[in-house]
Amino acid sequence: MNIRLALTLQLAGLCSMLHAAPVLHLEAPAIKRDDGGVVTLTSATPDTTILYTLDGADPIAKSNPSKSNPYLAPIDLASGGTLKARTFSQDRKTMSEAAQATLEPLAGHPPLPSTVVATTQDRSWPQYDWAKRHELTSAAVKKAKPQILFIGDSITHFFGGEQFDGYSLRGQQTWGEFYAPRNAGNLGFGWDKTENVLWRLQHGAIDGIAPKLVVMMIGTNNTGTCSAPDTAAGIKAIVQEFNKRLPQSKILLLGIFPRGEKPGPQREKIAEINGIISKLNGTQNVTYLDIGPKFLTPEGLITKNIMPDFLHPNEKGYRIWAEAIEPTVKELMGETK
Repeated sequence: MNIRLALTLQLAGLCSMLHAAPVLHLEAPAIKRDDGGVVTLTSATPDTTILYTLDGADPIAKSNPSKSNPYLAPIDLASGGTLKARTFSQDRKTMSEAAQATLEPLAGHPPLPSTVVATTQDRSWPQYDWAKRHELTSAAVKKAKPQILFIGDSITHFFGGEQFDGYSLRGQQTWGEFYAPRNAGNLGFGWDKTENVLWRLQHGAIDGIAPKLVVMMIGTNNTGTCSAPDTAAGIKAIVQEFNKRLPQSKILLLGIFPRGEKPGPQREKIAEINGIISKLNGTQNVTYLDIGPKFLTPEGLITKNIMPDFLHPNEKGYRIWAEAIEPTVKELMGETK
């Protein structure tokens, strides 16, 4: 390579660098709590995303398995906590330093377990857009005004109904037979914990509807890190939220389904949770039903021909679910008279 050509290439490189887009610098979000304990997070840069945590961990772009939450609305933290927040570019390739606030509980507001502090989630971003699903399902439910409403995590999400994302629905035939004729709605969300269901209920998921019956099962995603009493407290908080927002609706509260091929500590925790929430039966519009044994062999095993991953049912498993609750559904829907 001659000297003239080398100089030309060097100059071209310098010009390219000079005309390149400037590196985006993001400031940490501002954290402000009002006298009522409600926290707002604001970014100085438009078209950015704020992620926050309530467990002292630094927010990261892909939040699974951490607890980073997208900021979509003010956060009620009257009970206090340690909040960390970061500003991210829309593609989350650039982020700010973390802002942190240690918030003391306000008078009359004791500290609460994470299971009852309403938060968002996006544990499988960007493949699964939790915020977009909330927007779409809330609008669809409001339009359809279902008479029976299912709510929960991915186990419910994959059952059936209208599809809003790329995740396959594994019980559509059963759903079509048992629930489509009843104008059913599905508010199951993948990866949801009790605190995420609470957030959805408080932010429009069930506005403008009055179903005869709510079928809810939630809590399995809490069992990995939360105690049985705390998980049960989250389930109770959801029941109370339904009583507040849909006072005329009956609630069929299902015990958390067993998970894992064989009995073990997580199954034991689930049994403890179910023992606590079973006491809600006959109160707060609740009928409690534990159909977990229907999925087990006499030896207590879960088989792949019912739950291929020992957690999520297939079509055969969803039919077991539907048939097990059908007599109770008919009674609560007033179809047996």
